[in-house]
Amino acid sequence: MAKIEDNIRNFSIIAHIDHGKSTLADRLIELTKTVAEKDMQNQLLDDMDLERERGITIKAHAIRLLYERNGEQYILNMIDTPGHVDFSYEVSRSLAACEGAVLVVDATQGIQAQTLSNLYLAIENDLTIIPVLNKVDLPSANPDHVAELVGDLLGYDPEKIPRISAKTGINIGEVLDRIVDEIPAPKGDNKAKLQALIFDSMYDSYRGVINDIRIMNGTLRPGMEIQLMASGATYTVTEVGTFTMKRNPRKELTAGMVGYVLANVKTISDVKIGDTITDAADPADTPLPGYKDIQPMIYSGIYPIDPEDYKNLREALEKLKLNDSALQWEPETSDALGFGFRTGFLGLLHMEIVQERLDREFNVNIITTVPNVEYHVYLTGGEMIKVSSPSKLPDASRYERIEEPYVKAQIFTPKEFVGGLMKLCEEKRGEFENMEYIDETKVILKYDLPLAEIMFDFYDKLKSISRGYGGLDYAPNGYRANNLVKLDILLNGDPVDAFSVIIHRDKSATYANAICVRLKDLIPRQQFDVAIQGAIGGKIISRSTVKAVRKDVLAKCYGGDITRKRKLLEKQKEGKKRMKSIGTVEVPQKAFLAVLSLSDAGKGSED
Repeated sequence: MAKIEDNIRNFSIIAHIDHGKSTLADRLIELTKTVAEKDMQNQLLDDMDLERERGITIKAHAIRLLYERNGEQYILNMIDTPGHVDFSYEVSRSLAACEGAVLVVDATQGIQAQTLSNLYLAIENDLTIIPVLNKVDLPSANPDHVAELVGDLLGYDPEKIPRISAKTGINIGEVLDRIVDEIPAPKGDNKAKLQALIFDSMYDSYRGVINDIRIMNGTLRPGMEIQLMASGATYTVTEVGTFTMKRNPRKELTAGMVGYVLANVKTISDVKIGDTITDAADPADTPLPGYKDIQPMIYSGIYPIDPEDYKNLREALEKLKLNDSALQWEPETSDALGFGFRTGFLGLLHMEIVQERLDREFNVNIITTVPNVEYHVYLTGGEMIKVSSPSKLPDASRYERIEEPYVKAQIFTPKEFVGGLMKLCEEKRGEFENMEYIDETKVILKYDLPLAEIMFDFYDKLKSISRGYGGLDYAPNGYRANNLVKLDILLNGDPVDAFSVIIHRDKSATYANAICVRLKDLIPRQQFDVAIQGAIGGKIISRSTVKAVRKDVLAKCYGGDITRKRKLLEKQKEGKKRMKSIGTVEVPQKAFLAVLSLSDAGKGSED
């Protein structure tokens, strides 16, 4: 007699962004009649408005499909993963919960950046890969050529690769058959010590933290005392179950099953994606491999536009943290912007999503400072400190060197754009590693690049140079020392901390000029001259001046002695001088918004 796990298939759908993985998920749900026809909608698993608007998956989603074939029923646990590089750790944990992956490749575009990145993650997790060609119904599709490329990459017979259209439903049944035939059933021992992998979590204001889990070994039942192995926290299980579109409680979850667990967890900081759940009474000897703390890659200050909104912003960030364990923040104060928070993000897309959610879900108007990476600063005494805000950088006499984070970048492009893209990488202080041809028309360029250089306009320039055909993927690659300096912007000799940045010395003058020119246009004229300067330490490297509003004191002098005119001008000059010494420069809100968005180009880079 077959065991129940023999008919379970745990699989994930992976693809480059916009290659159709969420649409394929919709068709599989439709074909297996998991959701009633009247309840079907596009991007069914993407439940955030942001996900639907942008056509991207931000959070992993799991669903249980029942598929009947030849009189036998199969349980297909499908996990729809994010496709963006910012969320690659979440993708890796979702893949660790599976035995197989459906690799969706767009037949009009072929292999792209995230295709390979997610494929390597799947291979690292030793998954069975089923390649699928999507969008074969489009006139620009070239399925035979793309099938050969994918076949060469995977060692898979190109003729056997299913050719589907997720939008129109062509050949979707063939994908389900391949999943059943090729992906192995899960292995595990129901009687062994409990080991369950947390691959996602969300917060419910009534039930607490809901953990999405895959049982690797053992059995999980309500009433059991469980322990989270990374944090050491213990809880009592109140409910376990599986997913369709809603939670379905069950008596137990056994080895090989994918489901959820509720245990009255009110503190999401106790729950970490990739952690192992075990039985507190009889714990497993070792946790499941692959867990790591999620580290932010970029940092930005978030401040309320209205200072009275500070408390609301704090509450909003606390609530967001409940649904987004990767978000990190701590209070900070700025002389220019008041009270706010230093916030860590996985990348620019993650940062933009958090800002959008603060605006939409919590109705808080915010200013964000120019994003920074985390620098390693080595003090003269040998100690290393981490600095994520320019205002916290010690005086130049107190440190020996500053190290900045690098990434290993892969740029996918048609060969005719190679020259322009290599020039762009060199402008961004990139170090060339190598170049590989995927086929006779497509190239992968590999560069080591400073993370700070690719945060802003790099992606937009890449798309512009490659006419939209280029793609980017990157992964952290350690820290390196460079000639980095702190650039301050001074207004009448006083630094404005909100405009300070840590930047490479070679680029400091260009950046300072851009800020000074922008501020000159935005700061209203005062009764005295306002000097706007870019400074590195005590050295001024850039300057512009907002000229004073002047009254024509000579208007009443019709002819007459020149000494009288000079006397009036000197009197005016003395008055301006006195006014400057006691006057302060008010920087309008729009000036902060404009300058802090000086580097907004590059946001939303979703490759």
